[in-house]
Amino acid sequence: MPSEKNSKQKELLALLVENNIIKKEQTLEIDEISQKSGISIIEILLQKNLLDSEAAAQIMSKLFGLPYYNLIGKDISERILNIFPREVAENYKIICFESSVDDNGYKIKVGVVDPENFKAFEAINFLAREEGFMVEYYIISGASFENAFKQYKSLNKEISVALKARKAEEEEKKDKVQEPESEELIKKAPVAKIVSVIIHHAIDGNASDIHIEPIKNECRIRYRIDGILHTSLVLPINIHNSIVTRIKVMSNMKLDESRIPQDGRIILIENKREFDFRVSTLPLLDNEKIVMRILDNTKGSPSLESLGFNEEALKIIKNNIKDTSGMFLVTGPTGSGKSTTIFSALGLLNKEGVNICTLEDPVEYFIKGINQSQVKPEIGYSFSTGLRSLLRQDPDIIMVGEIRDNETAELAIHAALTGHFILSTLHTNNALGAIPRLFDMKVEPFLLSSTLNTILSQRLCRKICSYCKTEDKVPSEIKDGIITEIKNINQSYLKKLYKKIDLENVKFYKGAGCPRCGNTGYYGRLAISEVIDINKKMKDLIMENKKINLEAIMETQNFITLKQDGILKVFEGITTIDELLRVLHD
Repeated sequence: MPSEKNSKQKELLALLVENNIIKKEQTLEIDEISQKSGISIIEILLQKNLLDSEAAAQIMSKLFGLPYYNLIGKDISERILNIFPREVAENYKIICFESSVDDNGYKIKVGVVDPENFKAFEAINFLAREEGFMVEYYIISGASFENAFKQYKSLNKEISVALKARKAEEEEKKDKVQEPESEELIKKAPVAKIVSVIIHHAIDGNASDIHIEPIKNECRIRYRIDGILHTSLVLPINIHNSIVTRIKVMSNMKLDESRIPQDGRIILIENKREFDFRVSTLPLLDNEKIVMRILDNTKGSPSLESLGFNEEALKIIKNNIKDTSGMFLVTGPTGSGKSTTIFSALGLLNKEGVNICTLEDPVEYFIKGINQSQVKPEIGYSFSTGLRSLLRQDPDIIMVGEIRDNETAELAIHAALTGHFILSTLHTNNALGAIPRLFDMKVEPFLLSSTLNTILSQRLCRKICSYCKTEDKVPSEIKDGIITEIKNINQSYLKKLYKKIDLENVKFYKGAGCPRCGNTGYYGRLAISEVIDINKKMKDLIMENKKINLEAIMETQNFITLKQDGILKVFEGITTIDELLRVLHD
């Protein structure tokens, strides 16, 4: 079996070279990474954005000699879908999407995501024999599977069933003495089913947050997907309190307390993945609002390369995180991906001979080999008190979730001075704003110049959906304005960053909207960034406590602003002008 697997690996690499996905000289490196990590070659290429899921499925189709099929946007009847029970389809990543009858009997077409999963084929063959079906196999992408799997039961269908059950239950109680809903009653099917469906569909849609809010005579359910809130469901207001109570039960909150905000937590296993829901309630005039932050505990931090940084920014980041002491700061507003970037950096630093400790609020990524601690201000365990304790844990690298006050800033600076490498975040609008912000926190200029080595500022932009990407017309005044902005960059540095950009023939793109992206035109996000390398000249400016502006930075190094980096990504066809304007509010 190992020799057969190695043969397939070689055949796969040859196919990738033949289809111009990788170069011949890359094959040894990719094969070696796969052998050491145990991650498949296809998965490595997907992580590095060298391949999308449909292209990966087409390559696997050629490798295993099975036809490829794209199910994105395909409506499948409930009858055909249910040839395989939902649980079987979910477990083996298989979908029955068509059926037909001819002289030879009843045929079904089945899509398989992983052709190397022999148990999937065994399950299909068993079910087909039981029913007397003939099977035609097809290779489908993970995205195709997700699109088809969601059709087993739509959100509105499932909720409608639960609401009907709830209505029938209420009619039964009309003639009875009304009593407050107990915990046991809330656990009963209708409300429990509604909450379960809301959570399930949030996970399926890759939502980061669920908002459950009362609005006049309605209970509105909104999901935050790729940073934007979308209304997914509107329920009758009379169900709202029951939903709130059910979620309070699940997250161990006080059921009889609605006057003050409460915080709770729910841990659920879904599709063999552990999800951590951080639940927060907020009292409104007549009701309570609930927000649930969704954290995937099984999901590791992404690589720095996959986050969208340009080559020069990556070089500065990677060079500076190799230092054994000093401070690496990431700035930006809430939701700009600061924690993700820091954990991507920690992933590179996480080695056997290094002791890494973190202080977080909350713990968002769980990484093996890193000592992660969550602050609890309500019992006096804050960033500052936690940092004092961490310094007694013989750390080499410390990650502090956020520098919020003078005490934490002072402790972080002194830790960096005494031979520790500190990674942390600050809430400032740009990279340049971090320096005066730390001065405001009473950090002495000579201490800051001795410890600070990198400041990174970032925002998250939605990416254009690759499946419905089309050329866009932009008003000439906007086009001229952004080209003028790019001409402010040192042109030799610009050519070094983006060799293919032709300012005389710039094209703009947008997403037309398709089932893959939920008709938004966007799918996924990437970072736009600006990075200040605190080199010798910058250290001298900080030491002298001079007012540091953009011109001063430009004199010390090649530098592009957040706006300029965003515009360059627009020129590359990765994001849109509208999205950039939304993110930068400019």
